[in-house]
Amino acid sequence: MKSLEGMKLGIWVAHGEGQFHFPYSEDKYRIAIKYSHSGYPGNPNGSDFNTAGISSEDGRHFAMMPHPERSFMTWQCGYYPKEKMDDEITPWIEAFVNAREWVKKHL
Repeated sequence: MKSLEGMKLGIWVAHGEGQFHFPYSEDKYRIAIKYSHSGYPGNPNGSDFNTAGISSEDGRHFAMMPHPERSFMTWQCGYYPKEKMDDEITPWIEAFVNAREWVKKHL
């Protein structure tokens, strides 16, 4: 997710029940993606620390609540900036490219 660092992107969320609960302070976890706000609708499931995605220490495991597979084409988005509508794909495709590159590097 490194190449998406600092971006604020819309994404579909298809859940309300699943949420991250952490017993320790935030610095004990590798939180890779955060929701935009602490309350609904910015954090639709109330996850601790606004967590939307978390990674294992070595990067082999990644878990996330939102669905980038439903948001990588501009026409899939509920909202996409008018000035960017000529984009063929959204920045979310980078999540899949990054995963492929990680696997290639670690094979």
